[in-house]
Amino acid sequence: MQSEATDDVLLGGTYRVGVKTPKFNPEDPELWFAQLEGQFTLSNISADATKFYYVLSQLEPQHAAEIRELIVSPPASNKYETIKNELIRRLSASQEKKIKQLLMHEEMGDRKPTQFLRHLQLLAGENVPSDFIRTIWASRLPTHLQTCIAAQQTKMSLEDLAELADRVNDVVPVTMQVASQVASLSTSAIIPSTIDALTRKTPTASL
Repeated sequence: MQSEATDDVLLGGTYRVGVKTPKFNPEDPELWFAQLEGQFTLSNISADATKFYYVLSQLEPQHAAEIRELIVSPPASNKYETIKNELIRRLSASQEKKIKQLLMHEEMGDRKPTQFLRHLQLLAGENVPSDFIRTIWASRLPTHLQTCIAAQQTKMSLEDLAELADRVNDVVPVTMQVASQVASLSTSAIIPSTIDALTRKTPTASL
């Protein structure tokens, strides 16, 4: 007796289990495709066009718009691999742009420099270049810290630089920062000796 289950399809006298398509995840399209391909394997689906149209059936309008030209005029061959690669590339780029915009509005606040760096790295995930994080982090430091670590920017790793900024922040009085803003008081007298002493305490610094 033939099964009435809607998830099963009878093909050539054998049953093929219907694909249980996971909900499309635009924030991690690479993971979504890995899950989908697992379902293709379980369902014995290998036809290029079939996989292509399964993907299309799961896309919301805003995500379909990312690959509009491929939907309107599908390639003659390798339809699935083409749509997969383009969705991953374009949505990952869009996600990176959103994260960068988010990071640009973050402020250090009451955090230590190392805490602020970890906060930015957590928000950024793995999609944002470390050089961008370094730039955002350094630009959000108080003025006196930016001045103190400027000469070390190209000589130290970002983590070591953050540790140095922590030490400088502990040593340089907060009142000095306020005074410099109110009366343009120069910190040049204290910076050289402070940096020299603190970098000697940072074993990994490459001076």
